Amino acid sequence: MSTLFTKIINGDIPGKFVWKDDDVVAFLSIGPLADGHTLVVPRQEVDRWTDAPAELWRKVTDVARTIGKVQVDTFEVPRAGMIIAGFEVDHLHLHVWPASSEAEFDFKKAEHNPDPERLEANARKLREGLRSAGYGEFVPAE
Repeated sequence: MSTLFTKIINGDIPGKFVWKDDDVVAFLSIGPLADGHTLVVPRQEVDRWTDAPAELWRKVTDVARTIGKVQVDTFEVPRAGMIIAGFEVDHLHLHVWPASSEAEFDFKKAEHNPDPERLEANARKLREGLRSAGYGEFVPAE
């Protein structure tokens, strides 16, 4: 049975994608810790991050690092946060978001009903930042 993320990747459920390549996608979280909070997900269904093949793990973390660097510049914050939780959806994913303090590393503070227009504006902003940083070939139009 497909995971929730596989359904998003396949277009069965909408997602605000900011990155797509043959192995990895990234889309905005619907429970963001901050504006621009992105989930980096392999297309391959891997339950636990510790079970990911080494090459896929490198690809996922490379994309997460790229997105984090762009988030820092685009959202003008001192750091990018990253968490591997692994309990919400049984499909490997990394949470990457623009972070201003350690206090933001708390899922209890996640926004549960973000404004769809703000999500779209954040997706556009991150896509533009990725294109400006030279990653346009991986940035979907929408």
